[in-house]
Amino acid sequence: MKPTVLITGAGGLIGGYLVSTAARWAPQWNVRGVTRAEADLTDLMQVQELWDRSRPALVIHCAALSRTGACEQDPARARRINVDATRALAAAARDIPFIFLSTDQVFDGAKGQYVETDAVHPLNVYGQTKAEAEQVVLENPAHSIVRIALTAGTSSTRDRSFVEDMLRTAAKGTKLTLFTDEFRCPIPAGPLVRALWEFAAQPRAGLYHLGGSERLSRWEIGELLAKRYPELRLWIQPGSVADYHGPPRPPDLSMRSDKLQALLSFRLPGFRQWLTNGSSEGDDPWNHSSR
Repeated sequence: MKPTVLITGAGGLIGGYLVSTAARWAPQWNVRGVTRAEADLTDLMQVQELWDRSRPALVIHCAALSRTGACEQDPARARRINVDATRALAAAARDIPFIFLSTDQVFDGAKGQYVETDAVHPLNVYGQTKAEAEQVVLENPAHSIVRIALTAGTSSTRDRSFVEDMLRTAAKGTKLTLFTDEFRCPIPAGPLVRALWEFAAQPRAGLYHLGGSERLSRWEIGELLAKRYPELRLWIQPGSVADYHGPPRPPDLSMRSDKLQALLSFRLPGFRQWLTNGSSEGDDPWNHSSR
């Protein structure tokens, strides 16, 4: 029988892509995707029941409260989901490989081009809870953390990726201000999960970064997307993070992915490159770039 991989957050963007692409990129695994409706990972009894049913040989922990606004509004809930649930799962997985998906938002954005040895300094509740969870995971020297960059894709509910958020906002006739001085390394979900599956086949302990190979401003990202989605053109406008009033926004969360790239059989694409030829390369199971 095939060994079982347990994928939490299967109803989310990355978890959903992992489940849907397993037959292509990970046929050696029996995939068990778990959604929030199936198991409350903040309930220790439900975690144990899930563990007893699944008996996994590997865990890829994607489940999180990842909306920064929701985390700011309810920090206690964010901590239960992002820290406490991670602690319970990591403890259950103490004797098997455990891959925890973290975020570029553990950094403050003052430097950019972050590498795995850079100190974390989160500015928001989401980043703080993910940084706390990283420390929990690192207590087991055999476990792995993969920090994920801004991810594009099409989720089953059409409301999980930043691209979907932009399209939904534009459809309401609401202007989107995209900062020219806020930078990320966006990556499409297709190549991101391919990289995760390759990493899962040879999991290495410690910290890794996984993002696109191109540093882009939010405005540059919006301009590129508007070429693919013309309906965005009328509703995006440039702005500066200096004029933003709200929770702190890290200005430059670009990351270098050289450490993980060295383990992969393919080159991580830049966002511009993928929008140009990604669909022809078959990197996205939902082919969101043509929708």
